[in-house]
Amino acid sequence: MQVLPNQPNDTASFSEKEKGNQLFPVFVKLNKLRTLLIGAGNIGLEKLTAIVNNSQQAKITIVAENVSPEVYALIANFPQIKIKQKSFDVTDLENIDIVFAATNNNILNEEIRAVTHEKGLLINVADKPDLCDFYLGSIVQKGDLKIAISTNGKSPTIAKRLKQILNEGLPAELDETLQNMSALRQTLNGDFSAKVKKLNKVTRSLINPRKSFAERNIKWLIWVASILLIGAIGFSLWNTEPEFQTFLINIDPLFYWFLGAGFVFALIDGAIGMSYGVTTASFSLAMGLPPASASMAIHISEVMSNGIAGWMHYRMGNVNWKLFKILIIPAIVGAVLGAFILSSLEHYSSYVKPIVAVYTLFLGGVILMKAFNIKRKKANEKIKRIGLLGFVGGFIDAAFGGGWGSIVLSSLIAGGRHPLFSLGTVKISRFFIATLSSLTFFTMLGGKHWEAVLGLIIGSAVASPIAAKVSNKISAKTIMVAVGIIVMIVSLRSVIMFILKLI
Repeated sequence: MQVLPNQPNDTASFSEKEKGNQLFPVFVKLNKLRTLLIGAGNIGLEKLTAIVNNSQQAKITIVAENVSPEVYALIANFPQIKIKQKSFDVTDLENIDIVFAATNNNILNEEIRAVTHEKGLLINVADKPDLCDFYLGSIVQKGDLKIAISTNGKSPTIAKRLKQILNEGLPAELDETLQNMSALRQTLNGDFSAKVKKLNKVTRSLINPRKSFAERNIKWLIWVASILLIGAIGFSLWNTEPEFQTFLINIDPLFYWFLGAGFVFALIDGAIGMSYGVTTASFSLAMGLPPASASMAIHISEVMSNGIAGWMHYRMGNVNWKLFKILIIPAIVGAVLGAFILSSLEHYSSYVKPIVAVYTLFLGGVILMKAFNIKRKKANEKIKRIGLLGFVGGFIDAAFGGGWGSIVLSSLIAGGRHPLFSLGTVKISRFFIATLSSLTFFTMLGGKHWEAVLGLIIGSAVASPIAAKVSNKISAKTIMVAVGIIVMIVSLRSVIMFILKLI
């Protein structure tokens, strides 16, 4: 048997597809068919209006004991529509192609359906999806362009909302474009391939419309705004912090190390969607930074990136605001408390370092598990103690330099929450957590190790526009394995060095 290109060659492939909606969309030429509408009250009027709005030349016979004045008023402009003011009987199905049952008598509607099927005809029964052979979808029309929307009978309200969105989003001038395309089609010469190329070239403007100046240059506008912000902060520090002036004159090599590290770690995070905190924390400890200063550097550098990510998820409607309200307050309290405690222990950083190293060692193992798809069994019920989860996640994230996503996002998804809405909610929450924990660290520590902070901010900012492209070029699994191993080695080194000092 010959298998056509791009066609499934076994039935197993169908098991991977959505089977819930069995509807096959078609556009019926009602002007070529004979239609029977049973019922002429409010329900019948609704069906009749839908038919004539889409097919003004439809040949319709209406059968009803009582006919509303609105129906008479509507058909006054359609002489091909006939009315039989009588009770329905099976003879009304003679010389009919398609049937609409729109009475307010459910028993009668079921009887009509039964005799209609005996005649081999298709029927639509108003407000009874289970009795319908076909549905009337919500229609969006712009001249000759017609779009039908169906929810498989589940929610006409959703269909109407989508109709409203498309009606507002599609310009009325689209029909003029269709007419121009029709005229252009008649003038094209050459073979089929040449005609297709020409039409594709002409219609490219539909998917790539002319954008405003801001839309065309949004990337550069963001960069200019970011540079102005950094410049303003730098100018302020130059006039208020003598140490900052010294730094610019005699730049500490630590700045360059963290500049490169911030760039690389942001690229990795963009490629696999995680690990910025744990990689930066491990690197910072290896470079001799106290845990509090390392966490401060991480959180300050994350404020802008998480703000942008949270805004994008908000614009795409990926934020569960009910979940956000439950999560955010405990998370902020936990983050501020974690930042305060870690800053208070700055003098005991030699003892705190191994604890943080053990934590990053654990997260390195988590990254390896994710790389090889080693997952815990999902819970059967949604996680309920979201406030407690937010508090613990915020506290650990601030106290150990990272882990908000690893703890909170993974717990929400494992607890039955929708992955997309969980991601959007966690991202926008992270912005507030990073901002307030950064303020706490800065208040407690001041400008300590700000060369590392500035290096991370600039490095991660430069990497941001490149990260998305990197994610499409490099194997995420390869990166995750490499990152997991490196983090575990660096963390293990810190633990071993602490043990050797004790010995």
